[in-house]
Amino acid sequence: MTDSNQPVDSRRRNVLMGAAAGAAVAVSTPFAASAAPAAKAKTSANLKGSQHMGTITTRDGVELYYKDWGPRNGQPIVFSHGWPLNSDSWESQMIFLASQGYRCIAHDRRGHGRSSQPWDGNDMDHYADDLAQVIEHLDLKNAVLFGFSTGGGEVVRYIGRHGSKRVAKAGLISAVPPQMLKTANNPGGLPMSVFDGIRAGSLADRAQLYLDIAGGPFFGFNRPGAKVSQGLINSWWAQGMQAGHKNTFDCIKAFSETDFTEDLKKIDVPTLIVHGDDDQIVPIDAAGRAAAKLVKNATLLVYPGAPHGLTDTHKDKLNADMLAFIKN
Repeated sequence: MTDSNQPVDSRRRNVLMGAAAGAAVAVSTPFAASAAPAAKAKTSANLKGSQHMGTITTRDGVELYYKDWGPRNGQPIVFSHGWPLNSDSWESQMIFLASQGYRCIAHDRRGHGRSSQPWDGNDMDHYADDLAQVIEHLDLKNAVLFGFSTGGGEVVRYIGRHGSKRVAKAGLISAVPPQMLKTANNPGGLPMSVFDGIRAGSLADRAQLYLDIAGGPFFGFNRPGAKVSQGLINSWWAQGMQAGHKNTFDCIKAFSETDFTEDLKKIDVPTLIVHGDDDQIVPIDAAGRAAAKLVKNATLLVYPGAPHGLTDTHKDKLNADMLAFIKN
């Protein structure tokens, strides 16, 4: 395990707690509970050309939307997104890696984006099993799995439940594992009041909460001298509002309370962990640094000053690091 930076200043953890206590703080996302398996899949896709979209229907009747970019014969790279976003949040990485000859696949998690909005099953086990069904439906092999924030939990739980027979490597970007919530076994986590604040904000005014998250801590736009992009704020808000209210509400519990410790210990493929040391959503010490200690073959890259949403704010550096990791 390689840590490319120094420990983060403890004040940053207090920033997240203070911001979230105001109910406008943020978070990345999801996991937790029941098994569901290989897919009965229907595909509505244009297979001509190098870019198409399709859907599969899971065994419990949930329709999942996915996009499939790049050459069909390229090594598959699979992306799992954060809360309350969808696969569009990976566009900067997908267009870059697809242009390098890789086949890039990303689905909208159940309840998010263009996938259907089931009332139940909004937990990490279902998320991981849905990912398994997408991978099996497309018969992906030797795949590299990347998960951002909640999606990092989805990837870790997928390997914990389904193994790595179809996986060559894994990447956790600003990811939530091992566990966000502070517990007796996880004293470095965040108190329940942080997540209760997010739930309260969601019920009171979900649209405003999402604007506050995107316009503040997610991209670090609340930092002095930050160059604010209204386009990024608008995109984040639009993706969040496309998701189901019940689904995103349930997902708060999934991404905050799920304990991925045992899943991380089961990872047996090379793993890249990337985290910003100014992540106000998922603090690096309780997440990236802690996860790197549990994964046998992990490389930790710390981005100095980077916020949670570094897939956009630091996309050129991240794209280069992801490509180097895939190739090596």
